[in-house]
Amino acid sequence: MEINNKNDFPKRKKIRLKEYNYSSAGAYFITVCVKDRRRIFWDFVGADIIRPKNINLSKYGLIVEKAIRNIPDHYENVSVDKFSIMPDHIHLLISSTDGRMISAPTMSRVIGQMKRWVTKESKISFWQKSYFDHIIRNENDYAEIWEYIEHNPRVWIEKHCNQAEKLEIK
Repeated sequence: MEINNKNDFPKRKKIRLKEYNYSSAGAYFITVCVKDRRRIFWDFVGADIIRPKNINLSKYGLIVEKAIRNIPDHYENVSVDKFSIMPDHIHLLISSTDGRMISAPTMSRVIGQMKRWVTKESKISFWQKSYFDHIIRNENDYAEIWEYIEHNPRVWIEKHCNQAEKLEIK
């Protein structure tokens, strides 16, 4: 296919909520994926036999974990309330509060900085462009997302491991 001008490229779907101030106080559910959904964050033992209570993170998973834990060190009004590192993506439950900062960071800035740091530390670029976000609407929404993040590794294992491997999960 020959491309004659920039208008020939497919348009990317806008995924941010129009007219929402992403630097305002609130809670956010963020999912960031690895490009091509490559499973690089968990070390798989043998034929994908893994234990949900003791998932071994790969060297890239460990770098991502460090980056997530360091987010509050870089942004005083931002906390990571819950997170899960999956084989090919991460989930974050992030809260931000109003503070003394003249210009509060947007979620895009927080996530972008984290992704850049991980890329620099790992010496490879593996992130998918952008990320998915969901603005937490109320306490029930927050609780449901907390539970989702908590149980997502086990659900992933149940879905992706064969029956013999499932018997090993305690």
